Amino acid sequence: MSTTTTAVLVPLLPFLGAVAGLMAGRRGPGFVRPLAVLPTALSAVLAVAVAWRQGGGEALDAATRLTPTGSVPIDLALHLDGFAVLVAVLVGVVATCVQLYSTAYLRDDPRYPSYAALVSLFTSAMLLVVYSGDLMVLLVGWEIMGICSYFLVGHYWETEAARAASLKAFLVTKLGDVPFLIGVFALAADAGTFRINGILSAAVAGDIQHPTLVALLLLAGVAGKSAQFPLHTWLPDAMAGPTPVSALIHAATMVAAGVYLVARLLPVFTASAAALVVLAVMAAVTMVGSALAALAQDDVKRVLAYSTVGQLGYMTGALAVGDRGAAVFHLISHGAFKALLFLGAGVIIHAAGTNSLAAMARMKGLARRVPDAYWTMTVALLALAAIPPFSGFFSKEAVLGAAEHAATGHSPGIPGAVGWTVLVAGLLTALLTAAYATRLWLLAFHGKGTEAPDHGREPLAMNGVLWVLFLPTVALGLAAWKLPRWFDGRSLTPALTTSVLSTGCALAGLLVMYAAWRQTSAAAARTPLGAVAADPEAAPYVSEEETIATHEAAYGGIAGAPDPADPGRVLLGPLHRHAVTGFHLDAVYSALFVRPTRGAARLVRFLDREVVDAYVRGAGTAPRLLGAAVRRAQTGNVQTYLGALLAGSVVLAVAAVLVATGA
Repeated sequence: MSTTTTAVLVPLLPFLGAVAGLMAGRRGPGFVRPLAVLPTALSAVLAVAVAWRQGGGEALDAATRLTPTGSVPIDLALHLDGFAVLVAVLVGVVATCVQLYSTAYLRDDPRYPSYAALVSLFTSAMLLVVYSGDLMVLLVGWEIMGICSYFLVGHYWETEAARAASLKAFLVTKLGDVPFLIGVFALAADAGTFRINGILSAAVAGDIQHPTLVALLLLAGVAGKSAQFPLHTWLPDAMAGPTPVSALIHAATMVAAGVYLVARLLPVFTASAAALVVLAVMAAVTMVGSALAALAQDDVKRVLAYSTVGQLGYMTGALAVGDRGAAVFHLISHGAFKALLFLGAGVIIHAAGTNSLAAMARMKGLARRVPDAYWTMTVALLALAAIPPFSGFFSKEAVLGAAEHAATGHSPGIPGAVGWTVLVAGLLTALLTAAYATRLWLLAFHGKGTEAPDHGREPLAMNGVLWVLFLPTVALGLAAWKLPRWFDGRSLTPALTTSVLSTGCALAGLLVMYAAWRQTSAAAARTPLGAVAADPEAAPYVSEEETIATHEAAYGGIAGAPDPADPGRVLLGPLHRHAVTGFHLDAVYSALFVRPTRGAARLVRFLDREVVDAYVRGAGTAPRLLGAAVRRAQTGNVQTYLGALLAGSVVLAVAAVLVATGA
C-alpha cells in the first residue's frame, strides 16, 4: 500500500467508524464500543506507519481536482511533511486513549453511542485538517470540529451549565471563523489557488498584496479555535462536558488546529511585521493572564483548562518569533502530558466524588486510593512546570530559546520587540505555571482531614491509558535530540541561558507555592467542610452528572467556594477575586455586546408589535367596522328594504335634476 493511500485511510477510518457507530447504536449496542475504539486505533497505527515512511524528509504531495469552480480551483490534496505526520500521530494516539477511557468512564451513559460517534467524527475532522494540502478542504474539517464540539460539550444537556457552555463555544468560535473565511478567500484571490504550497510560494515571492490584513483576518479564526485572548473565554466553560472530551479538545483537536494552521502558513504572517507584533502581544497577554487565572481556580478541570490556554500562548509566541519547529514541538509535547492530566483528573474526580480542590484538600489518603493517577499525574505536572528532564522542559526551552534569538537580533525579519515580549512573558508564565501545578498537586493529593472515600479501584481502561500517555511525557523530550529532521532541521538542544532562567523561575514558583501551602495547610485541616461559604460572586458550580450525583450530599455546596486556606488565594491577595472570574472578561463582553444586542432585540420586538403591527391592525379594523355597519343594515325586513330603495331613488332623481339644471 502506498504512503498516500495509507494517509487517505487515516482520516477515513474514524469517519466510517462514526457512521457505523451511529447506525448500530440501537440495533446492535454490543458493536458500539468496538466501532468506537478499533477504527480509531487502526487509524493511529496507520498514522505511525505514514510518519515512519515519511521519515521527516521531503514533503509528500498528492492531489486530485475535486470540482471545477471556473476561477480558483479546489483540489482534494494531501501534504505530508514532518509536522503533519507527527501531529497526526499525536491525534491518533490521544483519540484512541480517549475512546478506550470513555468505554469505562461512560459505561452507564445511555447516550454513549452518539458520544462515541461524535468523538470519532471529531478525530476524523482534525486528521483532515492535519493532512490537507488545500485550504478549502481544510476548512471542511475546521468547521466539522466546531459542530462536534457543540454537541460534545453539551453532552449533559440536562444541566444549564452544559447547555450554556456548548452554545458559548459554538458562538465564540464561529465569531472568529467569519473573518477567517474572508481571509482565506482573500489569500486565495492573491495567490490564485487554495493549495497551501501555492500560497506559500506566493508569500515568499511577495505576491500577497495585503499581507497584514490577510494575516489579521486569519488570526481572528485562530484566536477563536485555539482559545487565545480575547476569544479564549469559551474554553474554561467547556469543562461542563465529560472529562474525556476535555482531554481530546485540549490535547489533540480543536485548540491545536489554530496553532497548526499558523505553522503551515507562517510565511504569510512573517511577511507582515505588524501581524507578528499582534501575535506576540496576543500570546503574552494569553500566557500571563491565563496563568494567573489558573492559580485562582478551585475546580481541578478549570485549572487545567486555563493551563491549556497558557500553553497555547507559548505556541503562538514561538510562531510570533518565526520558529514553527518550536511551536509544533511544544504542541506535540503538550498534547501528551495534557491528555494525561485531564484523564488523570477524571480518575481523581471519580475517586473523590468532587471537582473541588478545596474539598480534596480536606481528604486524607486520596493518593493511596488512586496510585496510578497519582504517579502519572505527578510526572505530567512536572512536565507542565518544565522541570527537567521531562518533555515539557525541552519543548518550552525550544520556545524560549527562539524568543531569545529574536530578542538579540539573530532572527532576520523578526522585530526585536517581538522577541523580548515573548521571552519576558514566557519566563513570568514559567514561574506562575510551576506555582499552579504545585498547588494542584498539593491540594489534590496531600490533603489533611477526614479519610478519602473508598470507591474501589478504577477500571483498567481508565488507569491503563494513563501509563500509555506516561511514556511520551517522559521520553519525548529525551528523544527530541534525535528528531531535528522532523522540525525543519531545527536543533532542539536547550539553550543554556534560557534553560537556567526558566528552570530557576519554575523552581522559584514551586518553592513559593510549597511554602504558602505549608503555612495554610494547618488552617485547612482545622476548617470543617461546611465552614467554607459559597462565593456570592462566583458562578454556580455544576459538576459532572455521573460522578457527582451520588456524592453531592457528602460535600454539600463546597465546590467552587473560596477557601481562606487556599495558598493560591494567599499568594494572589487582592488580585484573587479578579483572577477567579477570568478578570471579568465575560462581564465586559456582556456589557459591550450581550446587553446591547438584547436591548436591540427588545426594541425590534417593540417596533414590530406596536408600530408595524399597528398598521396591520389598522388595515384590518376599517373593513371590520364597515362590515359591522353593513351587517346592522341587514335586518331582514322587506318594508325597510323597500323604504331604503324608494329613498335612494328619490335621492338619485333629485341629484339628476340638480345636475341637469346646473348644466
